[in-house]
Amino acid sequence: MYIIGLILTAGIIFYAGKRLSIYGDQIAEKTGLGKAWIGLILMSIITSLPELMVGISSSIVVGSADLAVGGILGSCALNLGILSIMDVFTPKDKPLFGKVSQSHVLAAALSIILVALVGIGLNFNIEIIPSIGIISLLFALVYFISLKVIYSFNKENAIPETKEENIKIEKHLYLKFTLFALLIIVAALFIPKFADQLSEDTGLGKSFIGTLVLASMTCLPEIAISISSVRRGSIDLAVGNLLGSIIFNIFILFIDDIFYIKGNLLADANPTNIISVFSVIAMTAVAIIGIIYQSKSKKFLMAWDSLLIFTIYIINMILLFKLA
Repeated sequence: MYIIGLILTAGIIFYAGKRLSIYGDQIAEKTGLGKAWIGLILMSIITSLPELMVGISSSIVVGSADLAVGGILGSCALNLGILSIMDVFTPKDKPLFGKVSQSHVLAAALSIILVALVGIGLNFNIEIIPSIGIISLLFALVYFISLKVIYSFNKENAIPETKEENIKIEKHLYLKFTLFALLIIVAALFIPKFADQLSEDTGLGKSFIGTLVLASMTCLPEIAISISSVRRGSIDLAVGNLLGSIIFNIFILFIDDIFYIKGNLLADANPTNIISVFSVIAMTAVAIIGIIYQSKSKKFLMAWDSLLIFTIYIINMILLFKLA
């Protein structure tokens, strides 16, 4: 039954994510904020709602720090894996990172800082407030600073919308956008229970299940949006969504720590999660190099940067599986 439940929730989340991509693209055009900005802020937060609800459910209902932390780190790694696979669907004469705005470098660099804090928290995390560590508080602080920095950087490129007709259309789009976002939230609430049962029945560790199953399930909106956006030529919307989701995902750990009443979330998580931390940092660094360098062509299905990111992701999963 739990396998059927996972399949049903996956279908709901994927469909809702695909609709969000369409409405997000239209909102970007109507508001004039740009697809990179909409993808980085609005879309990334909405598509990370499954991670948020799964994390809270893992902390409260299941009470598993490994599922919560492993799910978030796995989601960050999978986001970058999706980013590399997107290169397969771009024309051969123009690799993925050669088509995106260099403004994404800022978000990628900020995400490295946040992920590095996770690594520190797994090994050293002093409690400031009962059951909430200082690193978790830093997640919140750095997240809001990141939003401020990214907003300031993109503000001068925004084109305000003044037409009354378009404002009415926006309200209609926002309503649809909100409805599908709520659908994702409801579906995501059931995932941790299914994943916990899967972990017990298979004998695999919760760190591995969190990194693989939970991450795959909660990344379905990002997958749907990436496929839909690439087909429509909205590369910046897809890349901004994937990189922005990593930033918001780490902020989710702060929220999860609040709901985790057994103790300190990061301190209770399995130390093997540090493998995912190193992998995400390495993949993000390669993405930054790719965006700045911007290869002009690719000899295979993927350019060298996308292929390297995908390779690191596979190595990460193999190491976690062996340790599990």
